[in-house]
Amino acid sequence: MARLYLVRHGETTSNVMKRLDTAMPGASLTDFGVRQAARFALDRSGDVEQQAVLISSQARRAQQTAEVIGGLWGVEPEVTAGLHEVQVGELEDRDDEEAYKTFGSVVERWHHGETAVAMPGGESLDEVIARYVPVVDGIAERHLVGPDAKDVFVVSHGAAIRLIAAHLASIDPHFAVKNYLPNTGVVELSYAPDEPEINWSAHRWGDRVAPFTSSEG
Repeated sequence: MARLYLVRHGETTSNVMKRLDTAMPGASLTDFGVRQAARFALDRSGDVEQQAVLISSQARRAQQTAEVIGGLWGVEPEVTAGLHEVQVGELEDRDDEEAYKTFGSVVERWHHGETAVAMPGGESLDEVIARYVPVVDGIAERHLVGPDAKDVFVVSHGAAIRLIAAHLASIDPHFAVKNYLPNTGVVELSYAPDEPEINWSAHRWGDRVAPFTSSEG
């Protein structure tokens, strides 16, 4: 069965400086981030070379990560709107403790059902889902089903990946809150359009293998 891999981008200068960086185009990869992308590609090249679909968000760091991966796989990456990071509004470019507490508090409320709550001057989870999920569903219908199904690698962003994967596959919110994705970390999903309720299943989350429980983290 073809799989969808939601891949966090490589390390950026903002990651190093611990700045909240969500507005586009955003920061570039560090040299180490480029090496992370290359290592990701090389670790998987035997299985996916020239056989996978590679897509990135419009953010600079995601495009750069996808370009490195695609260059080593011989795959031309597509750039697709709607897959960018959660927009943090007034918290943008901040690195102080208060900003991170505010960000974390809002995300935790989202994971516990308060999806209409927004970042100060930024997006709510409802807004993130409204732009992101239709793109993922479209990708699934084009590439994950039928006789020509292929694995798809979507290079996106840490918070958005966790939120969307938890939403799609009904992941325990406590698990989703506690289990961050490192740079080039992956959530692996499968798509079953004929299932009556949940079309998506999660198989891997970073270095963890399903089933996922709230005690993990």
